[in-house]
Amino acid sequence: MQDTLRLSNYLHDRPAPKGFDVVCKLQHFAIITYAFDPDRFAGVMPERFKLDTVLIGGEARALVSVVPFVDVDFTSAVYPFPKFQMGQTNYRIYIVDTNTGEKCVWFLGTTLDSWTRLIPYGLWNLPWYSGKVRFNCQQDSAGTYLRYAMETEAKWAPASVELTGGKDPALPFPGFPDVETGLVYLTHPLRGYYHRRDGQLGTYHVWHKQLAVMQGSLVSASFGLLDRLGLVSLAEQQDPHSVLIEPINEFTIYLPPRIVRSEV
Repeated sequence: MQDTLRLSNYLHDRPAPKGFDVVCKLQHFAIITYAFDPDRFAGVMPERFKLDTVLIGGEARALVSVVPFVDVDFTSAVYPFPKFQMGQTNYRIYIVDTNTGEKCVWFLGTTLDSWTRLIPYGLWNLPWYSGKVRFNCQQDSAGTYLRYAMETEAKWAPASVELTGGKDPALPFPGFPDVETGLVYLTHPLRGYYHRRDGQLGTYHVWHKQLAVMQGSLVSASFGLLDRLGLVSLAEQQDPHSVLIEPINEFTIYLPPRIVRSEV
């Protein structure tokens, strides 16, 4: 069981953006999370990181989230700049940096429906891949999702998911002592690490205020990447750990991402 976490210990003012930093609104933001056997991800990360496991049914389980959304008003956080809109899906596993004790994510990569992905892909060797992303969402006047459908045509990570939802989370998520602990764990990691396409260790940093997520339900899902990596089979994907949805929020992304020169 995870220790109790409080959002008040993790919220802080936004660091002032500068240089290449970006601000964007994320529309139809969802976090679809799966619990899986930690042995399925053994040996992938550098030794300084460990999976941030939870205890479910008496067994340790790692958690991986699929995070689809539409980037709205993606632009410079500092200078006048054109605004872009594009569909995107991130894939992340929850980890702990044993050097600092910080709860982070291991970023598997993203699919992005925009030519702009070529900039981080080529300039910073980020694992950003192309995909044709389509959303079909219907909400009532209260913001509840009567239908949430996303489909991605892609070689690296083909995906489709259909959700419904709109209630405030009321029961603890599996493996967590209370709702707030689960929300801190699932919604508030602000730093990620990943293997760049050249094999080096990279890191990035984001900021956002407390997310106003609602609890959703899965109708169906097919995430080709999770199945191909052997983390969560297509059959297992029909039984998620949790589903969270927020109609829109705002993130600040601090750029450029940097190379971690030493694991010490």
